[in-house]
Amino acid sequence: MKQLAGSIRIGWVIEYKGKPWTVVKAMHIKPGKGGAFMQVELKSVEEGTKTNERFRTEDNVEKLMVEERDCQFLFEDGNGLTFMESDTFDQFTMPADILGDSRPFMTEGMAVHVDFIEGRPISVELPLQVTCEVVETEPVVKGQTAASSYKPAILDNGVRCMVPPFINTGDKIVVGTAEANYVERAK
Repeated sequence: MKQLAGSIRIGWVIEYKGKPWTVVKAMHIKPGKGGAFMQVELKSVEEGTKTNERFRTEDNVEKLMVEERDCQFLFEDGNGLTFMESDTFDQFTMPADILGDSRPFMTEGMAVHVDFIEGRPISVELPLQVTCEVVETEPVVKGQTAASSYKPAILDNGVRCMVPPFINTGDKIVVGTAEANYVERAK
């Protein structure tokens, strides 16, 4: 859908150079001399790279409509990650690197949200927190518990995470998927 560049807002997904980009920052600038323009920071949906662009306020940009669908992760193979839509049971594949550092937290059968543009899957949103088991960590040393010190641990998915001293090997913990950080001990 064509929109005037002067109306660009943060969060829009626009087509730029033939690819979808998310608007991260948008600022309307009216210099003392010359015409007004929009200074926009864009993040590539496909590659994750960022760029800064200027659009004249009277330019047209193509705003893309994003549709969020509930899906289930099925498996990973040589072709990528395979998902199934919860409503239609249609299956589709996405590249494995689409999740970046969050990939190890996705397990078979996990419910996720997938964003689609014009029927094409572009991004995956994992749950904010997942439960993992600690497979390796150092034993607690007396006197360390007085300060808020953390110790390294390796989780069942291979991710390294800093945990409080009272966490032991075999404990289940809740981990934030965005930053791979300890949240709490699992109940």
